[in-house]
Amino acid sequence: MASQLLIRVVVFAAMMMACLQPTMGAGLWAKAFAVLLASVLSWTVCRFLPVTEVDGKGKAVLVTGCDTGFGKEVSQVLHDRGFTVFSGCVLKDKGGEGARELAAIGSPRLHVLQMDVTSDDSLWKARQYMEENLPDKDAGLWAILNNAGTSTYGLVEWCPIETYKRVAEVNLWGTVRVTKVFLPLVRKSQGRVINIASILGRSCSPSRSAYGITKYGVESFSDVLRYEMKRWGVDISIIEPGNFISATNIFTEDSIENTAMELWDGMTDEVKEAYGKKALDDYKLLMHKFATKGSRDTSPVVDTMVAAVVAVKPKTRYQVMQPYWHIRTFIMTHLPEWIADNIYIY
Repeated sequence: MASQLLIRVVVFAAMMMACLQPTMGAGLWAKAFAVLLASVLSWTVCRFLPVTEVDGKGKAVLVTGCDTGFGKEVSQVLHDRGFTVFSGCVLKDKGGEGARELAAIGSPRLHVLQMDVTSDDSLWKARQYMEENLPDKDAGLWAILNNAGTSTYGLVEWCPIETYKRVAEVNLWGTVRVTKVFLPLVRKSQGRVINIASILGRSCSPSRSAYGITKYGVESFSDVLRYEMKRWGVDISIIEPGNFISATNIFTEDSIENTAMELWDGMTDEVKEAYGKKALDDYKLLMHKFATKGSRDTSPVVDTMVAAVVAVKPKTRYQVMQPYWHIRTFIMTHLPEWIADNIYIY
């Protein structure tokens, strides 16, 4: 870890000096360009440096939200990499497919837990089970992977406050709750906490406020936790996926249609008259398009989750997104607001 950091510092310093040398007498813009060039070159070189990985043998990882999608898949991959994996499934007690598939692996290193991230009691029961089944009780827990999440859509005036609370209870407070319960075990191992945010946690979209504010909250919580955990040698990483709705089925055709009906039925007459049914239909169609345009391949996110678990020195942020989202995020977060406001696209 120290050697990699030293290499990065030396490479950056050497490149910056090489770029600045011819411009020492040049103007401010030339020097700024030289620094930018040095940064790009340094990043490029360091990007291809070999990454030192930890051995999974004897290390335990907790993954939440394993009933479907990323959580179920990353549990299998981490298990295959030698880790002992505790997979939290909210539907285990209901015979959920994900819990059954993971249990069918039949490995003593893969434990399927009944886990509801909105319930303190559920989490403490899970922790008790985990402490009894850790591969090395003195080593603690190597990683928490806060993956559990839910989503919805609807303009601010359309969404009842109960919707905001429901989504936040899973995405935001669930992340906080899981972290607080299991963090003492991670401190013991000097491991890491990995939180799944979203690109919508950097720049959100109309009709996604109930979801977006939870991911902004996860970003803030993760940053503060990173500052606080430095003294303990615990790393905190944030993963920001782009549009992977098609891969995870967090939205389906039925759920989009049902949400639209619930939104309309819940609107006051005043709001219905102001917006009209067509506005709801337009956003419903937009969500259908959004849900079908996303990547159907889960591997970029799953591979990134694994990288954050196994890297000796994980990154602070992993952005796993399509080129469109990289460009959109740069426009929305770095350029003047009036530019974003006038060229805004969903």
